[in-house]
Amino acid sequence: MQQVTMLAMSEPVQLDADKLEELYEELGDVAAEDVVCRAMEELAVKLAQVDRLYRSHQIEPMRKTARSMGAIAAQVGMNMLARVAADVTRCVDAGDATALAAVVQRLMRTGESSLTQIWQAQDLSL
Repeated sequence: MQQVTMLAMSEPVQLDADKLEELYEELGDVAAEDVVCRAMEELAVKLAQVDRLYRSHQIEPMRKTARSMGAIAAQVGMNMLARVAADVTRCVDAGDATALAAVVQRLMRTGESSLTQIWQAQDLSL
């Protein structure tokens, strides 16, 4: 009998504290918190859209959504999420369906981890 090993899939992420600090210094606490909260909401919506679009084989709209996610993520210091979103667009552009499947799943894990981490950072009042 063969043994199947299940791999634990997690994506450790780290927020760019310097980017967040810069945002808070530039905009002030209230405005920066508003920007971060709106970004979190938008990223959560886009994460769900990417998943839905990928599952329904709507690859070009999914690419556009992932690209938009990357720009928002970079704005609020979610550099890992921005990089993985860029990887999704590269996989689409390369026509690599196998890599795309893996990277979309990584985007889901990274997105969830990033949103959790920034939510916790907000709770600690940055």
